[in-house]
Amino acid sequence: MIKIAMIEDDTELADVLTQYLAKYNIEITNYEDPFLALSAISLNNYDLIILDLTLPGLDGLEVCKKLLLAHKIPIIISSARSDITDKVIALELGADDYLPKPYDPRELEVRIKTILRRCSKELELLKPELKHEVFILNEQKQEIRQDGWLLKLTPAEYEIMSLMCKRKGFVVSRYDILQNCSFLNDNEESGSLAVIINRIRTKIEQDQKNPKYLLTIRGTGYKLVE
Repeated sequence: MIKIAMIEDDTELADVLTQYLAKYNIEITNYEDPFLALSAISLNNYDLIILDLTLPGLDGLEVCKKLLLAHKIPIIISSARSDITDKVIALELGADDYLPKPYDPRELEVRIKTILRRCSKELELLKPELKHEVFILNEQKQEIRQDGWLLKLTPAEYEIMSLMCKRKGFVVSRYDILQNCSFLNDNEESGSLAVIINRIRTKIEQDQKNPKYLLTIRGTGYKLVE
């Protein structure tokens, strides 16, 4: 159900539009008083606003300005004013469309759906791209999962992988690994570390000889990538 707030003091027109648009799964709530409308829109979730410019107590352009400052809701101006200046000002303020009266309710229905489709696409583009994480570290449980599967690691393997997960995407030197992993002896040569790295690869890589995730950076250390 599409929910729309209409700010229109012509109750006869509002009733006609409400009944007509209900056939298209569009629910209209009309407010004759612009001050009441501003308050109600702050308290309710509407998908779109239809705004008349000639209102009692407050000019429609001023209402439009207040709405645009407070909300990110698309606005269709519905007005009998013939002055092109009003149309220009409304669109410059940020209104999404301007529909001069009189108009066919079918045109309003099409414009509502066109604007909502466009806004929906814009919101999709603004959504951050969710990157799939292959390795998830849970320090509380001392677990590491790969694509949801729990890895069975020795204490030394867990410490190394834990460090690599924390520094995912960055090169970690052999010295840093030895300094940060208590299960590895500080004097242990890098050859022994390489043995443990190879054991980890047997558990996380499809092809141990051509690793996809745990890479050796020649002369520096290792890097975990996804």
